[in-house]
Amino acid sequence: PVSLPFAVGQCGNQVGCRFWDLALREHAAVNKKGIYDESLSSFFRNVDTRSGGDGPDIYKGKICSLKARALLIDMEEGVVNEILQGPLRDVFDSKQLITDVSGSGNNWAVGHKLYGYQYRENIVEKLRKTAEHCDCLQCFFIIHSMGGGTGSGLGTFVLHLLEDEFPEVYRFVTSVYPSGEDDVITSPYNSVLAMKELNEHADCVLPIENESLFDIVNKIHQMINSGKLGSTVKQNSLVTSSAGSTKTVQEKPFDAMNNIVANLLLNLTSSARFEGSLNMDLNEISMNLVPFPRLHYLVSSLTPLYTLADVNVPSRRLDQMFSDAFSRDHQLIQADPKHSLYLACALLVRGNVQVSDLRRNIERLKPSLHFVSWNQEGWKTGLCSVPPVGHSHSLLALANNTCVKPTFIELKDRFMKLYKKKAHLHHYLHIDGMEQSCFSEAISSLSDLIEEYNELDATKGGPRTDPSRLKIAV
Repeated sequence: PVSLPFAVGQCGNQVGCRFWDLALREHAAVNKKGIYDESLSSFFRNVDTRSGGDGPDIYKGKICSLKARALLIDMEEGVVNEILQGPLRDVFDSKQLITDVSGSGNNWAVGHKLYGYQYRENIVEKLRKTAEHCDCLQCFFIIHSMGGGTGSGLGTFVLHLLEDEFPEVYRFVTSVYPSGEDDVITSPYNSVLAMKELNEHADCVLPIENESLFDIVNKIHQMINSGKLGSTVKQNSLVTSSAGSTKTVQEKPFDAMNNIVANLLLNLTSSARFEGSLNMDLNEISMNLVPFPRLHYLVSSLTPLYTLADVNVPSRRLDQMFSDAFSRDHQLIQADPKHSLYLACALLVRGNVQVSDLRRNIERLKPSLHFVSWNQEGWKTGLCSVPPVGHSHSLLALANNTCVKPTFIELKDRFMKLYKKKAHLHHYLHIDGMEQSCFSEAISSLSDLIEEYNELDATKGGPRTDPSRLKIAV
């Protein structure tokens, strides 16, 4: 099965750059003979470029020239040009890029209404061309941020477009949410306008908060610098590390944070790319973790954030990995799932871990976690035998949990502060097709989502009654 990533906007393309770099590193570590195999075909085409240009695909034998299955979209050229001038330049060609020069000016309406309609045909054409090379297209990934103009506006326009053009292909969205101290004043507007589109057109959204990434990076650096971990840490295997990658240039400040998101996507797709005793397709995640169409926001956590030099992992340390996945410190949003309500939970384990280890840890953790009364056994598990580079094992936990609600409430509050004063609205309303009703509908959509989480929270610890909206009139 093939996954087709779309990187949209500055943040999306910076994360995408780290993702492709780490994906190549991961496959290189496993594929020692340089043979183009099924595993590589998930993310890469093997193209015969000997005659110049974009030659025919080669489906067997030696790797000739790998081309990423992807579209890179940004309304500024900076980040995409950096990729094209960097070590990854041969992985992409001009047919996969859509750029402009002026940017979206931190304005959702410019990205969605202006550039969306201006570039629609170009995006559809490149999308179809890329999809034509995929035998079994299972999933689209959109990587974007919510606070700016291009990622939030054009990113959600692309999401809608994917639904129109390929309604049967799953749409996963990795959305980076701005922090409260964001330097974009209009980020609450952009985020809430984008949220309405995510509510209506995504199958699964993996929300990530800049603040959480920043905290995780700081925590890792503190632990290393304090010497608490002694000599047991392999520096190159940190989730934040770029060591051993194709990058030779100086790391940028956000690279460590972007590496965490890239690792999340690699772990999420590992089952589709490598062998394992319990494979988990991406469509199974949506099927098992999303009981109601709008409640498709999955809180993710990665462990270990650093790895220990001992490859023969004692079970005690393995158990710690599972415990950490449910702790507040390891969540990629500012949330505490343990004290909130689970609708369902997926554990995607990589490396030298047995099914018995999985079952033992689920039984051990179950009593401390609150699951909805009608889905007490709501666990989905995957085991992939190939660990991330430099690790003996790793775990990605995905929780459909009401702990996302505070993130949405805070976003709503920040939106209302501006909206009550009608501050900055004129920047949006002068764009063709942008009405004030877009704002009222967007905040109404977010309020409805928060209310659905409230209804679920109200059932926590109570008697086994179904939420009122599930009653069926006969």
